[in-house]
Amino acid sequence: MDIKEFVKYELKGWGKYERIIFPLEILLIIIISIYLKDNKIALISAICGISYTILAGKGKISCYLFGLAGTLCYAFISYKNHLFGNLGLYMLYYFPMQIFGIFKWKNHLKKDSHEIIKTKLSKKELYLYTISAVIISAILGFILDKTGDATPYIDSITTTFSIIGLIFTIKRCIEQWYIWTVVNGLSTLMWIKAYMEGSNCFATIIMWATYFILGIYFLYNWRKELKLQK
Repeated sequence: MDIKEFVKYELKGWGKYERIIFPLEILLIIIISIYLKDNKIALISAICGISYTILAGKGKISCYLFGLAGTLCYAFISYKNHLFGNLGLYMLYYFPMQIFGIFKWKNHLKKDSHEIIKTKLSKKELYLYTISAVIISAILGFILDKTGDATPYIDSITTTFSIIGLIFTIKRCIEQWYIWTVVNGLSTLMWIKAYMEGSNCFATIIMWATYFILGIYFLYNWRKELKLQK
């Protein structure tokens, strides 16, 4: 497939309101960030992150291109704000998994729209992942508390759930949106705290709050599509 055909498929299948609302969300973040003289890296991270979430929600494989760029930016911001759990997550896990996701999704695209075929976890898988998430979050929170992390237990939960959420994303599972709702809500609170303590990262707060809203929106859409697939 050449670049022209790839772009054609990526622009296909968007609803009338999605074509208006999604670009406006990105434009709103740019305007707020410029007005508040926010950190430029935080702004780029926010734009890439929201673009990634929107494209992933639509099942477009191009989401991973924005994911790679956003991962590098967000890792830098996490380092500057002493959020070491998020730093390790994005550099050692997110970055290589974004590349892996491209190849996994490539093999599960619909022929007509080139969007991914969506799936659902079995009950056994769901129980296993839930128990693992609770145990790992508790252990990681204790470790991060000893390293001087600014918000150790929120950081540990968002880190652990993000690891599992990305696995669900690559597996094309609807359960990812439940995970991202928790992660996005907690991450919004975490960055509000960082902002109140003097960090110049308001665009990052808007980014996570937007993720939260988008997560709920795509959860609804994926549930509807899975019912149709049945």
